[in-house]
Amino acid sequence: MNRSIARRGRRALVRFLVAGPLLAAGALSGVPAAHAAAGDSIRVNEVVTTGDVNDSIELFNKGTAAIDVSGWILKDNDKDHTYKIAAGTTLAAGGYRVFDVHTTFGLGSDDEARLYLADGKTLVDGFSWSAHSDPSWSRCPDGTGAFKQATAVTLGAQNNCGTSGGGGSTTPVAWPGSSSVATADASNVFGQDLSGLYQEGDVLWGAQNSGKLWRLVRDGSTGWKPDTGNGWSSGKTLRFPGGSGSPDSEGVTLTGSGSAGGAFVASERDGNASGTSRLSVLKYDVAASGSSLTASKEWNLTSDLPSAGSNLGLEGITWVPDGYLTGAAFKDASTGAAYDPARYGAHSGGVFFVGVEGTGMIYGYVLADSGGYTRVASLSSGMAGVMELQWEPQATRLWAVCDDTCHGQHRTLKIDATGAFTTSAVYNRPTGMPDYNNEGFALAGSGECVSGAKPVYWSDDANDGGHALRRGTISC
Repeated sequence: MNRSIARRGRRALVRFLVAGPLLAAGALSGVPAAHAAAGDSIRVNEVVTTGDVNDSIELFNKGTAAIDVSGWILKDNDKDHTYKIAAGTTLAAGGYRVFDVHTTFGLGSDDEARLYLADGKTLVDGFSWSAHSDPSWSRCPDGTGAFKQATAVTLGAQNNCGTSGGGGSTTPVAWPGSSSVATADASNVFGQDLSGLYQEGDVLWGAQNSGKLWRLVRDGSTGWKPDTGNGWSSGKTLRFPGGSGSPDSEGVTLTGSGSAGGAFVASERDGNASGTSRLSVLKYDVAASGSSLTASKEWNLTSDLPSAGSNLGLEGITWVPDGYLTGAAFKDASTGAAYDPARYGAHSGGVFFVGVEGTGMIYGYVLADSGGYTRVASLSSGMAGVMELQWEPQATRLWAVCDDTCHGQHRTLKIDATGAFTTSAVYNRPTGMPDYNNEGFALAGSGECVSGAKPVYWSDDANDGGHALRRGTISC
């Protein structure tokens, strides 16, 4: 990416390409009416030229019907630089689609993003700028407004136009529990890189970046220790399907079937090819014997997600049941209509939500038992990064957690009247906990509520002070 111009401290001169007459259906001379109507619906909506994400252009369908954009052309300010959109590419009404153009052309500090019909001559929409995105050039509001330097990259989701997570403005408040925390592990049990957590009753599952999964059991009333049975004493080494590689395991979750239904691990790359992203969800049979586990299934989402650095990919994962989503009238971004689980055939009975470290984006996927997948949600957490996601069924809310990048901020999200997850609250970390590199967060179930509070746990990737697990409380 071109970083030759300073990203901050200068006022950008922004202008729209003069294409107004071309956008009216009756003014596209020689273009069939159906194509003209399509052209009037599709807009360049967000442009990223620098930072942790590859040069990218987002399109948005502001119309009321799905539009097939197969073969349409993206260009920068050089007429010889062309990116042809792949066959079979459709934008649902109100839908977003992101195109990583960096392998075809770079987006510079003084450049353009132009969209043409498949003939390569009929201009549909465009945007030009005179300074790099800082971090994002975004239309506000989506599809119809003027471009501005937004405060967050929201590729594939509603633009951040001055609100938190695409919802109402929120102000961080004090942690809703005890201000103090305590260690929850013995000294130097895990070392560095302990990341995602998930509590299942008397078992705490932990994903470690070095390609391990831990099964932890109670150690007294407040702590956890490795299970010493069935090969778990040092954690189990994870492998991709076929027994190869070393998944950079960042997050772990279970479905409504519990661990009997398998553990689902989010991985951002193969540790044996650490310079290349491999944004995958992997399923493991945790009842298998031995000191290693081979994934029974992999859903490789890399081609469906905006590019990020190989160490800035999928960091958190959680599962939300279909029953809640349908009851809350969750909107399926792939159809623009209410989410209908029956549309997807055999799947886990819910939607998996994954968080991206490098962008702070959250994506929801139906993962089919057949190995296919469908993205049904794309939203901004409102934070610079997402290191953990947790669904809390008792409070019907989704937790998004950031590490010291955001000074330990936590956000909760709920489905609003539009059918989308939006920020409902923003919490600072407990005042008694230093700004640790916490990459994991887990909440106890309602059965552990005592005097209106229940335990929560954090995993510290840096193993500060020789401890990777800490315990606090939160209001029930």
